[in-house]
Amino acid sequence: MHGPPWVGWLLVLLCAGAGAYCLSSVRRGTAAQRREARGEALMGLGMAAMAVPASAVAQPSWTPWVYAAVFGTAGLWALLRRHPHHAVGAAAMVYMSLAMLPGPGGGPGGGAHAAHAGSMEQMGSTGPGGLPVFTALLLTYYAVYVVAAGVRLAPAALPGTAAPGAADDGAAVPARATWPEVVGACRVAMGIGMFAMLLTL
Repeated sequence: MHGPPWVGWLLVLLCAGAGAYCLSSVRRGTAAQRREARGEALMGLGMAAMAVPASAVAQPSWTPWVYAAVFGTAGLWALLRRHPHHAVGAAAMVYMSLAMLPGPGGGPGGGAHAAHAGSMEQMGSTGPGGLPVFTALLLTYYAVYVVAAGVRLAPAALPGTAAPGAADDGAAVPARATWPEVVGACRVAMGIGMFAMLLTL
């Protein structure tokens, strides 16, 4: 990933926090919810590891291949389980992993750019990594996903009904978030993180 190191560390905190929460939720809820939590934990922790600034931690040259193998497998599993959002997320992680591969001469950030140099030159791209069209599609997907998921998380107050958590005497009492709501918030956070990582590709 490119960009200032502080942006990378913010992404690490955001994604690691969301992934750690999902990992702590693996033993709660129904079987379907536990599977969801495992998928979200893998995505969050993987994103956190990938977002670590290269100036802080020098990763081995084979690290992108490990990311690609892990998330490629996760993407195939998500497709088999009919989880399209997880499949798109895994595909985005594989894509960013390949963009991390060193270019000709061992320079960083040239991976997908080097592998697809001819295609990118035809598109007029001078970006450090990735295919502009595919990056734009993923950015659009995550922008729409974050907005839609955020709207779904917003409480819908019906006319003539008391707000959730309101006491009988009229005093407002904070409503306790349910497990699906907190996991939904984690998904929004990771969607924002994925959007930011694609911007710095």
